[in-house]
Amino acid sequence: MNKKTIRDIDPQGKRVLVRVDFNVPLKDGVVGDDTRIRAALPTLDYLLEHGAALILCSHLGRPKEGPEPKYSLKPVAAHLGKLLGKPVAFAEDCIGPVAEAAAKALEPGEVLLLENTRFHRGETKNDPEISKGFAALADIYVNDAFGSAHRAHSSTEGVARLLPAVAGFLMEKEIQYLGAAVADPAKPFVAILGGAKISDKIGVIKNLLTKADAILIGGGMANTFFKAQGYPVADSLVEDEALDTARELLQAAGPKLRLPVDVVIADKFEADASAQVMAVGPIPEGWRILDIGPETVENYAKVIAGARTVVWNGPMGVFEFPAFAKGTFGVAQAVAESAAVSIVGGGESVAAVQQSGLAGKITHISTGGGASLEMLEGLALPGVAALQDK
Repeated sequence: MNKKTIRDIDPQGKRVLVRVDFNVPLKDGVVGDDTRIRAALPTLDYLLEHGAALILCSHLGRPKEGPEPKYSLKPVAAHLGKLLGKPVAFAEDCIGPVAEAAAKALEPGEVLLLENTRFHRGETKNDPEISKGFAALADIYVNDAFGSAHRAHSSTEGVARLLPAVAGFLMEKEIQYLGAAVADPAKPFVAILGGAKISDKIGVIKNLLTKADAILIGGGMANTFFKAQGYPVADSLVEDEALDTARELLQAAGPKLRLPVDVVIADKFEADASAQVMAVGPIPEGWRILDIGPETVENYAKVIAGARTVVWNGPMGVFEFPAFAKGTFGVAQAVAESAAVSIVGGGESVAAVQQSGLAGKITHISTGGGASLEMLEGLALPGVAALQDK
């Protein structure tokens, strides 16, 4: 990684603006899952130990018309205070006089969380005035929000052009693992791609075809490949507009692209649906594919066992329904047992790994869905590109 990190700066006595990813679920004013908040703690602790005054900014949800109380970060400030073991001040705005006064009052070792960056509509348009508003608060900018690094917003890209800008530890870790997987993976390199849509992952598949030794396909996207091969898939989820693309990918990939050989089908899209395993072929009318089958899991596990690098993005089936979770959990088990460097990215595959209780056996669990996909596609992330080079 050729970007400067917080190790390359002296934050002593400086006001440091840290872009964090505190886009966490809130219920009745309480944080439901604090994984993303905890992921930022190593960076925050380091800066506090080195004498910085911390100003934190993040988005939360997708407010449409300016401020919406349900998207306020105020409950997050209280939760963060408990994790840090010290009070966290809260500013009712993220730029302008209120934010500036709160930032100015900070002493080294103190922490301030600003209100939701997306309460200003220009934030997502990378409005230069909003970028200037952020820059006015601090001496140094740190981006530790990998999950938002693929977006050129005022708080991720614009402000980084106006202050000395470096990466936090979480950002550094993400770039190192995903960057190495794309640029110089230990071989054999196996990619596992699932989820509903091919269209979300066309660029990823095309890029990985030049680098991976095998690409294992599951999830709803497999159905589109089946239909492209001429199999009737009945009521299965299919992207008809991606059929030509699927045919092109199959032709370009040859044996590198592996599809399921058996599937689990259901008579309705419900947790209590009747389920049965069948070999890949014409799906009976009124039924739909909801998971990969046991023989496929076995085949994929053999390929994963021989890998030295594994990247996984997207579940193998509708793992939210226990009857259709065996494929995803079986693949999770194979990845956990493999000696490879394993990287799991994308919200649903991360959730599946956590549900399976195997998260501790994965080398790196990425905090960014869209950002990790764009890195796997070989694209430059605006929030990373704007940071200072070493």
